[in-house]
Amino acid sequence: MTESKCELFTVASAETVQCQKEQAEPMGFFERYVQPCLAELIGSTVFIFVGCISVIGNVGITGSIQPALAHGLALAIVVAVFGEISGGHFNPAVTVCVYLVGGMELILLVPYVLAQLFGGMIGAGLAKAISPPIQFSNASGAAFTAISSSADVGAVTVAEMVMTLFLTMVVSMGAVNGRTRCQFAPFLIGLTVTANILAGGMISGACMNPARAFGPAVVANHWAYHWVYWIGPMIGALLTVSIVRLLMGDKKTRILFK
Repeated sequence: MTESKCELFTVASAETVQCQKEQAEPMGFFERYVQPCLAELIGSTVFIFVGCISVIGNVGITGSIQPALAHGLALAIVVAVFGEISGGHFNPAVTVCVYLVGGMELILLVPYVLAQLFGGMIGAGLAKAISPPIQFSNASGAAFTAISSSADVGAVTVAEMVMTLFLTMVVSMGAVNGRTRCQFAPFLIGLTVTANILAGGMISGACMNPARAFGPAVVANHWAYHWVYWIGPMIGALLTVSIVRLLMGDKKTRILFK
């Protein structure tokens, strides 16, 4: 089932009326398929650029406050701005989760993920272009370096899984599920990312987003244990799908106890 983009981020009654009028008019190919992918590309670029710059600028500073606030605020802004067009995913794990809980069309799944990955590369590339080379090198290009040996893999994978479960649960229940959807979803999503980075930034880097890991990995050519930042978030997203589909979703989403 496809949820209307307008329904996800309604702010005021006047906007609701306008949104309903737009829904009555059939969307063309550009509005339905091209524009959402462009929104994911631009939003991912901006979000990951801000995230990378915050990490590069945080070298030598103890604590995760700067990256946490930068990632959370940037994500809340781009979700609020582009949510009406694409749903505001900017994260392959979120896209997979939203599709599986019935929030988007299958035909957009792969284009969204590709747009997010390209946006990650562009954002990381822009961060490199404006950063002093020494500072960029010291920060490993904002790539994730929390795993120093194979002994850390288990803890980092579990941390990424749980934090992504939290993030995708907020997205699913706050922006997709009809019964619990609310107008503050963009800000709740941003706050979730901020909370996760403050809590788990020192453990795994608190990626929660394969595109956020992929872009800096390409630009900085840093691939050590990169796969963990795909496996952990994807498992977390699938756990969210299971919870929403089996237990917490509304009657349209839930497949049990209807």
